[in-house]
Amino acid sequence: MKRHHILVIDDEPGIRETLCAVLEDEGYITESASSGEAGLARMAEQIFDCVLLDVWMPGLDGMEVLNRIQERTEADRPAVVMISGHATIESAVRATKLGAFDFLEKPLTIEKVLVVIRNAIQQRRMAGELSRLGESAARYPIIGDSVPMKAVRQQLGLMAATNGRVLIFGESGTGKELVAHSIHALSQRAKETFVEVNCAAIPEDLIESELFGHRRGSFAGASEDKIGKIQKADGGSLFLDEVGDMSLRTQAKVLRVLDEQRVEPLGANESIQVDCRVIAATNKQLEQEIDRGNFREDLFYRLNVIPFYVPPLRDRVEDVPLLALHFLREFTTAYGRKPKELSADAVGLLQDYAWPGNVRELRNLIERIVIMNPQVKIDARHIPLPTSRRAPVETFSSLQEVREAAEREYIVKKLEEAKGNVSRTAELLGLERSHLYRKMKALGIAPKD
Repeated sequence: MKRHHILVIDDEPGIRETLCAVLEDEGYITESASSGEAGLARMAEQIFDCVLLDVWMPGLDGMEVLNRIQERTEADRPAVVMISGHATIESAVRATKLGAFDFLEKPLTIEKVLVVIRNAIQQRRMAGELSRLGESAARYPIIGDSVPMKAVRQQLGLMAATNGRVLIFGESGTGKELVAHSIHALSQRAKETFVEVNCAAIPEDLIESELFGHRRGSFAGASEDKIGKIQKADGGSLFLDEVGDMSLRTQAKVLRVLDEQRVEPLGANESIQVDCRVIAATNKQLEQEIDRGNFREDLFYRLNVIPFYVPPLRDRVEDVPLLALHFLREFTTAYGRKPKELSADAVGLLQDYAWPGNVRELRNLIERIVIMNPQVKIDARHIPLPTSRRAPVETFSSLQEVREAAEREYIVKKLEEAKGNVSRTAELLGLERSHLYRKMKALGIAPKD
């Protein structure tokens, strides 16, 4: 368990010695300084969890020292408890406004000091966790105000800071990789490397080399030594995406690494000690894969220390407008387009759709809309959803709208087949190029840049 560092700054030797002795008996690591200048100098060399700071001292008084402490970065800033034998309401209020956690009057009672220090350190720790959560939210936003997404964020807050292995379940496109990044960003390993391995994308004959590395000459084509992904993740996090697609042979070797915390590169005669947090993800029902003999039961239990479920988009349709707006902002910025907005009909159509491809499908759709539409206002006719899964025709107010929507969807499909080439699209449609341009303009379809 971490021992917290306490700095006592007071010009009275008796108070410094007494406080340090009592705090050390409670398991704290203590240091002391006889002046504000000496205390600031010590804080420049060592990060403290809490500072007990006297108000009235020669030279720099406690208020000035407190003010300078608040100028430090949040990570380096200790919790500050002010102490004074001449306390006034005004000085206590001022200290609180300057950022002090609490204000204690002399003579001090040991019980009160210990309680306040404990609370001050706990608040500093929680503030640090909230700050890291905010940074992670900015880099890897978990978007949604639905009950399932609130549960996801709550679970992230509870388990991310631990070293427990995590197995993320969820359909394709739900954002399992995003969750894995968030877990790493919120963990104690956040400053170390995050290494990703897509087990489904690497050919079977190469995955062992990718994971474990190899020595030169260990197999045909191994012209030089290679460090494996597991070794690269040493000290950080290893993300095994689509772990259910890993072969039984590779599973056996990964299991050995997890058990022994050592990796042996192909062709090597020695193993290498590694320390990485393993985060795995799958869109398969691994219990069924175990029954079919496709996945090792012992590996499943090694990985499934903390199960984490990411809900499909159809179970949180109230988040669709937030996600769509987020992607609109992302792609209008990326492509240098004017900001766009969705009409109420467009939002309703998006929420009525089943989203078999989940958030990934929504993201791809919004990117297509931004590319193909010059309009600022996006309405239902500009949403090219598959006819088999989109809203019923009753959502359109006229036969003309139904016809336009069908024409637009067909033209957009042909444009995609022709990779955005209008001349080629006109040939596929059997139209004159100029006629197609007029039709595209009338339907609000922008030529691809």
